[in-house]
Amino acid sequence: MRMEPPIQDPQLRQLFHQLNNQLGIVLAHAELLEAKAPDLAHRARAEQVVKSVLDAMGTAKEIRRRSEPQPAAEVSSRNTNRAVQ
Repeated sequence: MRMEPPIQDPQLRQLFHQLNNQLGIVLAHAELLEAKAPDLAHRARAEQVVKSVLDAMGTAKEIRRRSEPQPAAEVSSRNTNRAVQ
């Protein structure tokens, strides 16, 4: 598993921490609702919430990755790849 590089800006780091905590709480509640759903319709709705939260967590991770300073070699490599495409 690849570890995310640390965010340099302490305020941005705190925002990502808060967002991940909030998404984790929503995920836990949605999974609980899914497990205790009285019928298939309620279970399906809870499952949609779980999927959406997981998507949001992935989006937050991608935003975090893109907000990190990149080494010059990696930036020039990406620029070269874009030019080729």
